[in-house]
Amino acid sequence: MTSYDSENIFAKILREEIPCDKVYEDEFALAFHDITPQAPIHVLVIPKGEYISFDDFSAGASPEAMTGFYRAVQASAQKLGLGENGYRVITNIGRDGRQEVKHYHLHILGGGDMGLMKRGLA
Repeated sequence: MTSYDSENIFAKILREEIPCDKVYEDEFALAFHDITPQAPIHVLVIPKGEYISFDDFSAGASPEAMTGFYRAVQASAQKLGLGENGYRVITNIGRDGRQEVKHYHLHILGGGDMGLMKRGLA
């Protein structure tokens, strides 16, 4: 497995070396608007820990960190007003999953009909 790169962009955002348009923050997670949105509302939620992917987070995070992170995802969606009409939560893992930043993160997408999930194999 690849080791965590503490110089990735999300690590720099957590250290406040790079600014973000914050939506939500607590001791477990930080949520902020994506700079290249793929939906009317597109927010990233990242844990405050050195986790590369969902697999890494699931295997290594404490139960408290996991619960806190997923509650932060839900709190972010509610703060954005997405609860009534719904939203999509996505994570990408590894090369085939097209994970661009090697720091575990979830995408919250909403603000309109997200359409059907389509098979997009290239």
